[in-house]
Amino acid sequence: MRRIVWVAGGGLGVLGLFVAFLVVGVYTASTGSPGGTGRGDGRLAEGTVPPEYAPLVERWGNMCETLSPPILAAQLGQESGWQPDVQSHANAQGIAQFIPSTWATHGLDANGDGKADVWDPMDAIPSAASYNCSLAEYVKDVPGDPVDNMLAAYNAGPYAVIQYNGVPPYEETQNYVRIIRGAEAAFAAPPAEAEPLPPLEQAAQAVHFAQEHLGTPYLWGGDGTPEDGGRFDCSGLTKAAYEAAGIELPRVANDQWTAGPHPGRDELLPGDLVFFAYDLDDPRSIYHVGIYVGGGYMIDAPYTGATIRFDPIDTPDYFGATRPVAG
Repeated sequence: MRRIVWVAGGGLGVLGLFVAFLVVGVYTASTGSPGGTGRGDGRLAEGTVPPEYAPLVERWGNMCETLSPPILAAQLGQESGWQPDVQSHANAQGIAQFIPSTWATHGLDANGDGKADVWDPMDAIPSAASYNCSLAEYVKDVPGDPVDNMLAAYNAGPYAVIQYNGVPPYEETQNYVRIIRGAEAAFAAPPAEAEPLPPLEQAAQAVHFAQEHLGTPYLWGGDGTPEDGGRFDCSGLTKAAYEAAGIELPRVANDQWTAGPHPGRDELLPGDLVFFAYDLDDPRSIYHVGIYVGGGYMIDAPYTGATIRFDPIDTPDYFGATRPVAG
């Protein structure tokens, strides 16, 4: 049974905002990407692109969902063979082979030197990505594969793609699309294996799990299973919260005490487990556990008849804390 006094009033709303800030802040920091929303994970296979251009291709190749760094790399290879000073018989210029009229409309001063220079790859590669994405948007309602249609529009113009409801029946354009799509896989890095969450993210995930279950009725012995009606007891909640973060904890509070180092009261961080005992000199007398969320509060499943809620930790039976993410 929990021997704790709940502090009522506005604190619940403040704590909810605090926990939301903690979780959102961690995930924003860990998932932000300068590259946009491109296909795949935005990585090129090592050594497939000249090293001076690889960062540009990886960044700008993620500019829109229809583009990817491997597609952009295969396209630039097909257009110019990575030669920044090449000019075609049709007066297409530079590494991305813009004709002057198209460059005048779509050329970017991406390197910020005050000039949009078709001969400078630092401008031309971003301009090619931007132009691809503009074309993809322009032909988005055309039937067929949107990447094929985007590439065909780059080669033959968007009006031809719209006119023919897809890749036009021009041998040059059909070969252009086929070669780039065939080379795409050669430029793509193998999928990265999933890595464990860093400790800060694991703690935030555990707190988030507990927060998502605020208001759930307590069940002695509950593990949150369908058979338990999604209900938990105190250690069932903490175990499930850390399972969601990729950390396996023992089932009962006594054993969870040994799942990591023991920070002092003034060293507590959100995600630490906090314990309560009948005898403050004997860990075997621990009878309750919660997840610390900051500000002197935890989320816990208190006792039969109560629901998962915020509770203060500073009570006479506070025993100590464990940091599972460092275990």
